[in-house]
Amino acid sequence: MNTHTAHIKTPLGITRIISDGEGILEISVLDTETAIENSEIIPSVLKKCIVQLEEYFEGKRTEFDIPLTPKGTTFQQKVWSELNKIPFGKTYSYLELSKKLGDVKAIRAVAAANGKNPLWIVTPCHRVIGSDGSLTGYAGGLWRKKWLLEHESPVKQQSLF
Repeated sequence: MNTHTAHIKTPLGITRIISDGEGILEISVLDTETAIENSEIIPSVLKKCIVQLEEYFEGKRTEFDIPLTPKGTTFQQKVWSELNKIPFGKTYSYLELSKKLGDVKAIRAVAAANGKNPLWIVTPCHRVIGSDGSLTGYAGGLWRKKWLLEHESPVKQQSLF
């Protein structure tokens, strides 16, 4: 498979975007400071994704309209599809997500599939929280999950300190 890769700077770190030429395979935030070369040529298949991510971070986009081609098991694909139905500015608990998938007992499997989501932000796994409202587990780090949820919140909180 021939893949194309691009890197962009976001408020949450360097983001890597990988395409298979048909759609987006992976979007991930890197924990290392990767140098982005200004001369890096952005393959055309990735340009639309980059523009939409930039619009998201600027607060101008609430939905993504890009072809997605993530690789995963049938169950993972089902969970990721359900994640894509969570509206901007809303959250679901892992229990609610399990119920929507038709099996309350699958909560751990749903959480595991959520954690394997290869499409950071675009497939909004950050919108899934604990039943008690806690920011449970997030592969990108809980501080990023908190930032994303605040960014998407319809009520903007001002810091008092």
